[in-house]
Amino acid sequence: MEKNTGYELFQRHPDNPILTVSSWPYRANSVFNAAAADVNGKILLLTRVEDFRGISHLTVARSDDGITNWQIDSVPTLKPEPEKYPEELWGIEDPRITWIEDMGKWAICYTAYSKGGPLVSLALTSNFKTFERLGPVMPPEDKDAALFPVKFNDLWAMLHRPVPRSSMLGAHIWISFSPNLKHWGEHQEIIQARQGGWWDANKIGLCSPPLQTKAGWLILYHGVRTTASGSIYRLGLALLDLENPVNVIRRTDEWIFGPKEHYEREGDVDDVVFPCGWVVKDSKVLIYYGAADSRLCLATANLDELVEFALKCPTP
Repeated sequence: MEKNTGYELFQRHPDNPILTVSSWPYRANSVFNAAAADVNGKILLLTRVEDFRGISHLTVARSDDGITNWQIDSVPTLKPEPEKYPEELWGIEDPRITWIEDMGKWAICYTAYSKGGPLVSLALTSNFKTFERLGPVMPPEDKDAALFPVKFNDLWAMLHRPVPRSSMLGAHIWISFSPNLKHWGEHQEIIQARQGGWWDANKIGLCSPPLQTKAGWLILYHGVRTTASGSIYRLGLALLDLENPVNVIRRTDEWIFGPKEHYEREGDVDDVVFPCGWVVKDSKVLIYYGAADSRLCLATANLDELVEFALKCPTP
C-alpha cells in the first residue's frame, strides 16, 4: 500500500471556503484572518475585511455551528478611527480574542497600521458592539499579538512579534508582561525563527491565542519560507510551561499544515494559510484561517492528538 505522505494534523472542511466576499452584506475586496471565540454557545468570528482602498476594518460574523448560516453585521463592527487614534491611519487588521475571566471582558489584540508601520493595539469589549480602546501597547514594527487568559505572578502576559530594522536579524516570537494591560516590560524572546532551508526560517509569528492544556500552553504559529516564486506560510506547534510561559517545552520540527488547495494557493497573496483564532468544541479544535488573503476557511483537529504530537517533538 502506498504510504500517505500528505498527512496533516488538521483536516480541511469539505465546504471550504466557508466565508467569502459573496457572503458579505456590503461591498468589500476580501474577508480573511478572523479571530474566533465561543460566545454564548455560538461561534463568533471577528473578521478582517479589506475594502477597495486597501484599508482593513473588523466585522463580526456569528453561527450556531461555526460552519453555516452566518449572521454578519450589516456594517463594519470596529472601524479605524484615525481622528482619535492616529495609529489606525491605514487600517486595523488581524485580531486575536482572549476571554479575561477576572475582568468579565474579551480582550482584542489587533494590528493598527500607522505611519511608522504596524503596531499592537488593544481593546476590550463585553458584547462585541461597544469597544474600549486602550490604544497602542507596542511600538512599530510589531504584530501577531495575543494575551494569555490568566496572570503570572500578578502580571498579564502577551505574545507578540517585533521586527528589527535589520531584516538579517530575523523576526521572532517574544513575550512581555504588564501590571495593567497598558504598560509592558520584561520583554523576552522565546521562540526563534530558524535559519537556512527550514520551513520556518527567518520569520515566524503567533497565529491563534495560547490554548491552555494539561501539558502546557499550546501555541500555533506560522513560519514563512522565502522561495524563488515567493513566500509560503505554513503552521507549526509549540508548548510553553503552564506556570512560566517563558520556558518552551516542545517545538515541532515539521510544519503541520500548509497551503495545498487552490483556494489557499491563489488569491491576493498566494500560498498562505493564516489562522488568527481557534475554538475547542468537544475535544475538537476548530481553526479559522485566512486563505491566500482572500477568503475564510475552516480546518479541525483532535486536541489530544495535537498535544500528543507536540510532546513527541524535540525540546528546543
